[in-house]
Amino acid sequence: MELEDQLRRIQANVDLFIAQCAPASDHDFGLDRASVEWVDGFVERQRARLAPGELGALPSVVGCFLGACLVEATPGRWAKDEEHGWGIEFPSGNWAFPISKARKQFEEGPGDSILAFYDMTLALVRDGRL
Repeated sequence: MELEDQLRRIQANVDLFIAQCAPASDHDFGLDRASVEWVDGFVERQRARLAPGELGALPSVVGCFLGACLVEATPGRWAKDEEHGWGIEFPSGNWAFPISKARKQFEEGPGDSILAFYDMTLALVRDGRL
């Protein structure tokens, strides 16, 4: 599959996730910190009610959403790393891997919070370290 097709699939995941979550959230759901915070709680609610084998593509879809939020808030862009797969590449050449991070929170719990990842990534970009 071509990279452009894969990027369209990532965007389709983001659009679908926003459409599904917006009615359940208590704010104007979108590509912002408040929405990442809501999704962080959503992940924990799903972990409590679903067995790991029942998650399906949900961790990847959450990761696509998280990546889109990072792209919205930073100069990063979606790119494919040969070793680690899809992630956000920054002009400095550094990377963040939101899909992997979302999977980790589903597997490990709030100690691997996507909200903390989002906040840390923005702080590193702001400080010129990413």
